[in-house]
Amino acid sequence: MRLVAPAVVVMLIVTAWPMIQALYLSLFKYRLTTPDEKEFVGIGNYTSILTDGLFWKDTVNTVIIMVVTVAIELVIGFVFAMVMHRVIFARGVIRTSILIPYGIITVVSAFAWQFTFSLSNGWVNSWFDWLPGIAADTNWFGDHWPAMFAIMVSEIWKTTPFMSLLLLAGLSQVSEDMIEAAKVDGATWWQRLWKVVLPNMRAAIMVAVLFRALDAFRIFDNIFVMTRGAQDTESSSFLTYRQVIEQFQLGLGSALSVLLFLTVLLLAFLIVRLFRVDLAQARGES
Repeated sequence: MRLVAPAVVVMLIVTAWPMIQALYLSLFKYRLTTPDEKEFVGIGNYTSILTDGLFWKDTVNTVIIMVVTVAIELVIGFVFAMVMHRVIFARGVIRTSILIPYGIITVVSAFAWQFTFSLSNGWVNSWFDWLPGIAADTNWFGDHWPAMFAIMVSEIWKTTPFMSLLLLAGLSQVSEDMIEAAKVDGATWWQRLWKVVLPNMRAAIMVAVLFRALDAFRIFDNIFVMTRGAQDTESSSFLTYRQVIEQFQLGLGSALSVLLFLTVLLLAFLIVRLFRVDLAQARGES
């Protein structure tokens, strides 16, 4: 404990001080361009935010992005994890290929997908014009839902490998003896999956969903690069960015960041409660 105490103290200072400062500033009407007009308003900033329709619209956007992307990533990530776990030949090449997207910087990935969905020189329209609703002149960034779709596709492509990596770690902990015993008892592949594999992966699934949900709820880079919030595609993090960086509203921006932090804590609590995983038992402790 003595050896790690200095590092713990430094981490607490680095993380706690900005949080305390944000909480303090959130109680003031404070604009950076007029620092002399700083005024204490108590919970006034929070009241203004919670009664503003834009805040709730951006929150809904954020929740939609989080739920859709995490659900799809969980399914695709599990398939990738199964492939990486079962493959015999060229295992290293296959695992590296699957994990490549996660190694690309998010901003670079977002620019690539912005180009992909571009009306003038993107390839999505020309490749998929045989699908209903897609034509050569489809403007993906000209309306709300197409733009949201493009953002979610870029997010799924970028972070599914991370989900598969976490699920692979959980899959490797499932006892092969239990699977073989179920096979001897006549269980089909689906029965082995639902009755043996997934129940024994609950802890890994919870960790994967928790990490990705919290990360997806703070989505910013993809929206900043691909739409800059146009077509009502703002997220909660992007709204905070606009208040602080573009409008210099440190009071409102700090209140938004505090609300975002509290929402993330609540989300983490709900996910842990939903899975009801005994982490001590999952680690093999008594």
